[in-house]
Amino acid sequence: MKKDRLTVLFYRRSTVTKTGECAIRMRISVNGTRIDSNTGKYIDPALWNQSKERAKGTSKNAIDLNDYIDETNIKLFKLFQDMQSEGVVATAQELHNRFFNIGVHKVVERMIITTFQEHNQECRALMGRDFELGTIKKYETITRLLQRYIKKKYEVEDLPLTSLDRDFVHGFEMYLKIDRNQQQNTVARYMKGLKKITNRALANDWITKDPFAGIKVRTVQTNPTFLTLDELHIIYRRHFDGVLDVVRDMFVMAAFTGLAFIDISNLKREHVVEDNDGNMWIRKPRQKTDIVQNIPLLDIPKAILKKYEDNPKAAEKGTLLPVPCNQVMNRYLKEIGNICEIGKVLTTHVARHTYATVCLSQGVRIENVSKMLGHTSIKMTQHYARVLDSSIMEDMQNIREVMAGDLFTKKKRGRKKKQ
Repeated sequence: MKKDRLTVLFYRRSTVTKTGECAIRMRISVNGTRIDSNTGKYIDPALWNQSKERAKGTSKNAIDLNDYIDETNIKLFKLFQDMQSEGVVATAQELHNRFFNIGVHKVVERMIITTFQEHNQECRALMGRDFELGTIKKYETITRLLQRYIKKKYEVEDLPLTSLDRDFVHGFEMYLKIDRNQQQNTVARYMKGLKKITNRALANDWITKDPFAGIKVRTVQTNPTFLTLDELHIIYRRHFDGVLDVVRDMFVMAAFTGLAFIDISNLKREHVVEDNDGNMWIRKPRQKTDIVQNIPLLDIPKAILKKYEDNPKAAEKGTLLPVPCNQVMNRYLKEIGNICEIGKVLTTHVARHTYATVCLSQGVRIENVSKMLGHTSIKMTQHYARVLDSSIMEDMQNIREVMAGDLFTKKKRGRKKKQ
């Protein structure tokens, strides 16, 4: 029996409007039948990436369009599954009609937790294509927190989506801060996840008012922890055995390349290349942004790659390094920090922070640091430059005293001449 197949394509029209934008259209294809329709969305043709079917950049219009594409894919996938469950003959026209509620008058009261669970299941079905595991786990965490909040405040298992109002949103935020003792940026991350689902509900007319209207999700600026070169060398030169040795090497590798944990874990032979001058480079698309990082390989990371070139665990995974899972890395990094008397809480991401701040402190141009880190904007790199203000102030204390002393001496000499 032939399996039903659904494909969805988003593309821009070639015709440009008076505002210089092109309409984004959607093509639904099911079992050889297809139908094209307008999405009501427009984009500057220079900001459309057809190969990825996404808008480029981080403007509000680009983000809104990409969110719409994600939500539409999820909704179409769910409607297609419903048609199969109902035994309905799957055609592009029927799926199109269901998506746009053409000829559909059935009213079903949707529930908050059920809506989240459906969203999470659809995301898992699209994992590796449209969603990463970390994003899916974030939404699953939000779902669990919402369940506990609803149970605590309303003493029920679930609530209708129509209960999503400003009071609900504000109450959930207070629950995260007070009952769960979450930091502001963690709260902001969960609130943004809730907002995405409310946007989905608005788009589907499941609710009529935006519960986030007038509510701004606030994040606070933080100073990332990083190591000095002396602290990094203490860790590198310290002798360890077993898993501590491996964890130390993976941390040092990240600190000398700026690669994030996921990129170190997925580093493969094709990512290490040699240029015409014999210099070795890591050239790898960053997992998070898909931006290619161009990182020159220094002697220490070269030595680490050499050390593990025949490692059986790495060979089994098809990677260059036997990187343990993130939880194991962070657990043993705390132990390494204590043994080396660093006085800072070490995590896998501290290595990336260290690379950025050391490069900037040694005079590497911020544009180059941004490229090596795979940042989408130089503003992200400037975050590390701000961190260095405190270390600059520390270094200038001696200069302050010397200059003040010299100035005081000159004043005394001036007084003697007047006498």
